[in-house]
Amino acid sequence: MNAQAETIAVVGAGSWGTALAIQFARTGRRTLLWGREEDEPEKLQSSRENARYLPGARFPDALRAEGDLARVLEEAPLVVVAVPSHAFRAVLRQIKPLLRPDARLAWATKGFELETGKLPHQVAGEILGEGTAMAVLSGPTFAREVGQGLPTAMTVAANDPEYARQLAESLSGENFRAYTSSDIVGVEVGGAVKNVLAIGAGISDGLGFGANTRVALITRGLVEMTRLGVALGAQPATFMGLAGMGDLVLTCTDDQSRNRRMGLALAAGKTVEQAQQEIKQVVEGVLAARAVHRVAGDAGVEMPICEQLYRILYEGADPQVAVVALMKRELKSEFSPGG
Repeated sequence: MNAQAETIAVVGAGSWGTALAIQFARTGRRTLLWGREEDEPEKLQSSRENARYLPGARFPDALRAEGDLARVLEEAPLVVVAVPSHAFRAVLRQIKPLLRPDARLAWATKGFELETGKLPHQVAGEILGEGTAMAVLSGPTFAREVGQGLPTAMTVAANDPEYARQLAESLSGENFRAYTSSDIVGVEVGGAVKNVLAIGAGISDGLGFGANTRVALITRGLVEMTRLGVALGAQPATFMGLAGMGDLVLTCTDDQSRNRRMGLALAAGKTVEQAQQEIKQVVEGVLAARAVHRVAGDAGVEMPICEQLYRILYEGADPQVAVVALMKRELKSEFSPGG
């Protein structure tokens, strides 16, 4: 079938799922957007925007909000899952019996599964089988800017090069460029760890530590991200690209990042719970800090910045004390394995 004629289903009508659905529809692809809440699709369809999660981003004519998940998946050979990491397994189980035999799967979910430490592609392979065509979408992309049609670039990593190419083509348009990759592990590790580090950047800036501290955190954080990714089988070059350094810089430096805002709130003396209520959306980096702590420990990978952030979030460590602990670490070569 001609890729232009294929129907695309986006499962998850949060800010990022909505932005992706809008972008697919902008390129002329017939796109169906499914949301979990019972009356949500009807509201989206009548208002032609997602006023709750992405206000002001109008739906193109090719985009339709739909409440019947079975009908959506019956019509769409390409299914994009855009839900938080803690809901990923449950959603895959929900859609598995409804998928077409020729269905191809992609996801925009970022983060390790908390209970198992598995990456999304491992969860997907476990539930759907390794024979399913799979891809991950990641990179420096704020939903609001994609919804507005501002110039954006991202990475599409897939287990099949032709599938990666087709998916990148389906996304790419006048103001959107998708690059392809075969390194699913690297792209997923980058998407998980950057959320943790962005909380650290928010804490640092909130405490007034300045630009020197911020850039040191980003640079050394990138080293930690790369170290973990390589230990899990990723390609080092991936972390110098959009899904590594690009996404890390974006989330650490702009207040559109919920993770960065979490850090700013913690620096102001608020609890994680208070900050979460204030932000009103899932802050992936909080759960990711626990998962990264576990995965790094199991892999024997030293990640001192992520370790201190775990202590701040889950052990009540004082951020000022955590910074002192980092600065007092034994001096080493910049590129030593322990960092």
